[in-house]
Amino acid sequence: MTPPAAFQLGVFTIDPSTGDVQGPSGRQKLDPKVMEVFVDLARHAGQIVPREALMARLWPRAVVTDDVLTRCIYGLRRQLALAGGDKHSKDLIETMPKRGYRLNGEVTFSAVANAKTARPRPKWFYLALGAIAAAPVAFVVVVGQRFDGAPADSRSAPAALNSIAVLPFADMSADKNQEYMADGMAEELRILLAQIPDLKVIARTSSFAFKGQDVEVSEIANRLNVAHVLEGSVRTSGNRLRITAQLVRAADSTHLWSNTYDRPVDDIFAVQDEIAKAVVSELKIKLLGAAPKAKAREPKAYALFLQARDIGEQHTPLAYEQSISLYRQALELDPSYAEAWDGLANNYGYLGIDSIWRSDEAFQLASEAALRALALDPQYAQAHARLGWIAINYDRDLRSAARHLSHALVLDPNNTDIIEWAALLFRRIGHLDQAIEIGNYLVVHDPLNSDAHLELGLAHKYAGHWDAAITHYLSALALSPSAMGARGVIGEVLVLQGNPKAALAEVRFETDAAWRLHVETLAQQALGQSAASEAALAKMIESHGDKNASYIVEEAAFRGDTDRAFEWLDKAAQSRDPSLGAIPLSPFCENLHKDPRWLPYLRKNGMAPEQLAAIEFDFTLPK
Repeated sequence: MTPPAAFQLGVFTIDPSTGDVQGPSGRQKLDPKVMEVFVDLARHAGQIVPREALMARLWPRAVVTDDVLTRCIYGLRRQLALAGGDKHSKDLIETMPKRGYRLNGEVTFSAVANAKTARPRPKWFYLALGAIAAAPVAFVVVVGQRFDGAPADSRSAPAALNSIAVLPFADMSADKNQEYMADGMAEELRILLAQIPDLKVIARTSSFAFKGQDVEVSEIANRLNVAHVLEGSVRTSGNRLRITAQLVRAADSTHLWSNTYDRPVDDIFAVQDEIAKAVVSELKIKLLGAAPKAKAREPKAYALFLQARDIGEQHTPLAYEQSISLYRQALELDPSYAEAWDGLANNYGYLGIDSIWRSDEAFQLASEAALRALALDPQYAQAHARLGWIAINYDRDLRSAARHLSHALVLDPNNTDIIEWAALLFRRIGHLDQAIEIGNYLVVHDPLNSDAHLELGLAHKYAGHWDAAITHYLSALALSPSAMGARGVIGEVLVLQGNPKAALAEVRFETDAAWRLHVETLAQQALGQSAASEAALAKMIESHGDKNASYIVEEAAFRGDTDRAFEWLDKAAQSRDPSLGAIPLSPFCENLHKDPRWLPYLRKNGMAPEQLAAIEFDFTLPK
């Protein structure tokens, strides 16, 4: 894709090939989609451009809310103000109520972009999602970069015939209070189908992204790059259950199979098995072994489990605590419910990793719950993986993590949650190529999951692929505008790219206070404002030192204060900071590597190069 030519707008010089806007106050970099909006307005300078026309031209195949355009305009005005000041940027972009936007000023396009300022970008950069901003998005086309450097689009190849997305089932109950049961039914079916080796099943986050939206099934299948969709509904009445399910071929919207089940609630697990069996039959999948079967549970405990899992998906402190209470109620009815114990472990772990609870208390409870699950079912892959995840984030026992994750992946090789934790382990032992390869796999199999892009962006950050890191973090923000830390990592990368002013502008919109102070400390130091950086660091220590020791390590190291960095390295180890394992890869800590204290510290904490190299962990992605 050839980028548009550079152009002049008053005192501003704009180069779409690099994303740069140069003005009297400095240079700013626009996100790719914001630049597209700017170029479109520039081509129609002096004219009113209707919002509908902009949306049609710039998002021709994506279903997005018009807030995306609003945020792009806001971002464009903000960056112009930073580059030129209010004097030169005020009223440049005029909002015409109920009509559209108008760019005021004379625009002169160059025949060729300035050769001195243009930096060639790979093709994927121009294709990458730039959306930006904190806009609620119904769906966005996300493009990443494959491990081999080629452009990667989840829809670049025809959908595999044996591919399916299980959509949320509709709640047809009279009181509309059984949504958790409908969602749970769809999720349980997805889990069953994902156990079939020759079937590509889209992960939950992406399949559920269209919930409550009026989007055609064929369009959903196209966006998720699958050949088939399974949808249905659930209606409960007393002790009776009516479930309808239908398998749709996306190419022509043909209903390949449908059925309605009127059963007692106790039969819900048998219904799940029958639906899965019908899908396998219709798609003509040859099973090498027995078909996967749902585990029967006490019905009331199962209902509580579904409610707990559904509420926990909200990922807020209150939601976690409500979910824990429901899991506990389920376990009172059925103490042998391994999945409920794992659900508890999940909630406790995230209460610790998100610094909502003290990490030692949270991870101790998480470990106990995961061990209970494993004792009840030694072949439960998720419990093995959970212990591996705890070993990475809390115990810093990467050998143990490798053992648990290796066993989990043998038991359940298609589980995207476990595969994501494998990417985390590869990252922590410094195998960034493998982490990136797995990240790209996850983006294809769960394209609307912001976490997949966050993890892939981190791998690119540590590998020094700055543009790719920013691209995936922008994708994550488009999918989840409130993604904690996303703007913070973009700010970090902008500092590393030598653009600390842009980092300060970006991090103002970060939702997490610790991240805002972290980037402010780094950016002010990069600007040569040592006093301002020290003030931000002091505030960081006062407000967040008990939970974010690793941030302070990076800040002190970047400032050249190695004694303070090692002081906080010890504090991070003592507090079991989950982020400590990333410190050996941190580009902000490179000046610690020559200090005589560095290698002994790493060896003491199991993170020395020779210790990481000795960890055996091998994993081949499913086909």
